[in-house]
This record gives sequence, C-alpha cells and structure tokens, in this order.
Amino acid sequence: MAGLDKFIPPFIRLVEENFKKESHRFWLGGVSEVHKIESKKNVYLCRGSHFKKIKAYIILVLQLHAARKVMLHGLFNIRLVLLLALCPWLLPKCYWVIWGGDLYQYKNATKTWRSRVNETLRHFVISRIGHLVTYIEGDVELARQWYGAKGIHHECIMYPSNVFDPSMIAINNEKKRNNGPLTILVGNSADPSNNHIEALERLLPFKDKNILIFVPLSYGDQGHAKKIIAKGKAWFGEKLVPMTEFMRFEQYLSFLQSIDVAVFNHRRQQAMGNTITLLGMGKTVFMRSDVSHWRFLVDLGIKLNDVEDLSLQALGDVEAQKNASIVHSYFSKTTLVKQFLDIFEG
Repeated sequence: MAGLDKFIPPFIRLVEENFKKESHRFWLGGVSEVHKIESKKNVYLCRGSHFKKIKAYIILVLQLHAARKVMLHGLFNIRLVLLLALCPWLLPKCYWVIWGGDLYQYKNATKTWRSRVNETLRHFVISRIGHLVTYIEGDVELARQWYGAKGIHHECIMYPSNVFDPSMIAINNEKKRNNGPLTILVGNSADPSNNHIEALERLLPFKDKNILIFVPLSYGDQGHAKKIIAKGKAWFGEKLVPMTEFMRFEQYLSFLQSIDVAVFNHRRQQAMGNTITLLGMGKTVFMRSDVSHWRFLVDLGIKLNDVEDLSLQALGDVEAQKNASIVHSYFSKTTLVKQFLDIFEG
C-alpha cells in the first residue's frame, strides 16, 4: 500500500513484469494528475467521496488480514497508522519501506496535541513493525533510536528510480567544455528541506565565474519556490535558472547529463534517485556529511564532496569512472529484483 507518488507506477510495473501478478495487490491513496494510474483487478485506488474512501478502508482491512505479507510504502498516512495501531496483530507481517521523510517526521514534530497524538501512534506502530526495508543502514539505526523499531532489516534499493541505466554513463572526456559555463544543480524540488538559500549562499563566492545554476522547482512548495527564485535572481541574475516546468523522465535524464556539479544540501536522506544517477554519470556531487546516506555511499567506495567545503572543482576522470562503476554494479535492476525476490519469497 502506498500514496500515489512518482515511484509507485514504475514499481507496480516492476512487480508485474518479474513476479506472479496474481500474488500481489496494490492499495493506493491520493490523486495525482502527473503520475496517473488506472484502477484494475489488482490495483485499488482510494479516492472520491467520503463514502468511497470509507469503502476503500474497509477493503484495505480485509486485504491486510488476508495477505501473507504487507508492504507499507512510506508511513505518511496517519489514518493508515491508526488502523495498524488498532490491529497490532498485523504488524509482525508488515514491511516498512522507509522513504526518509516519513522517518524524519520525528524531528519535525511540534508540541501541538495533534502532533503528539500522531507521534504516539507512530511510535506504537513502528516499534512493532516486523520488517524494515531500505538500503541505508543509517535510517534503520535512526528508526531504532527514535521509535524503538525492532524489525528485521532487509537491504533493498526499493524502486526502479534507484536503478542506474548503464547507457547513461557519461564521463565527459569527449566533451570538454570550450569555455562554456560550468553547470551546477542545486536541490531536487521546491521542498524547503533542500535548504536552497544556504546552498546558494555557499555559491556566492563564485557568482562572478562562468557558471549557470539550475534549481528544480516544478514540484513541492510553490510559495517557497517563488522565494528561492527572487533571492537567487537578486544574487546571481541570469545565472540562476529556475526549472518550473515538469519534465518527462527521459528529458530529465538528458538534463542531468549536462550537469557538471550537483549540490544537495538536505539534512536528511533525500534525492537519492538524483544522487545515484549523477554519480553513475561520473558527476561531482556535494552533500552534507552528517546525513545517513553519506556513510552508505562512502562505504560502497564512492567519492563524495562535503557542502561545508564547497568548490567548483570537478572530480578527476579516475574518481568519476570509479564512482560510475560502483553505481552500475550495485544499483542494477538485477539487484533490485533479487532483493524483492528474497523479501516476497523469504
């Protein structure tokens, strides 16, 4: 079960193409005009009137009890958390696919009564969930530290968006720039968790250099996006390029190939699909060294750069090629299918 996010339609296709279709049911909440999916025999969409939503949750309860295993794609839906809290006997067979934002709600909780109730419910559920699914061990450690999670950890790269296409390897030997601008990517969305202003401040010493700064803002907090554009334009003028139109996946991959340096200033696990793709392309990636996925990537042998020491120095060809090779090997479709086979059949 999951919210209707960009990761979900490709995940459903992956499952249907590589496993027994009749063995899997998908319960999806929410509506998306961008990431559309049709209801069918094995896909149930929770949307419409209050009556239809009540019906959908009744169907969900029945499916939860009938299922041999339950995959929870993110724990954002407090109604689902409440339902699971009311049926704690279901939790041992539940697999929480940790997205990051759902885990870090712990740090974003406020002192309001609603937030306290929500966090109490989340602690009750997470502490009893039988299985934790992620490839970032640091997130498992945080789930255990913050919520008392005791579930078994299953290493899994989770979604096709984290699979790297080897045809995208693009070490830029063949297209050394002839005095063209250095292209810099800042963040992956308009979400304030990108900490755009701080990242742009770190780039201010280079504002007179031959650079172009691209900032993806097509989804997320659009009010925040306007603030980023205003501040970025004031600091960098036409060197700041806000990306406000949604791009198809193939277009976005082509765009990433044109990037030289990426700056991800998130304080939590986020933008991993972008990070993996860029590293696989041999690009230079800056991120915070205190986030959980820094240690994971470094332990794989990948060369990263700390935003605290931000520069415009790109990786050397040897380091870039090594990063690309590691990403190609670990973040593969073969790996993903095998990991889910172990989960589904184990």
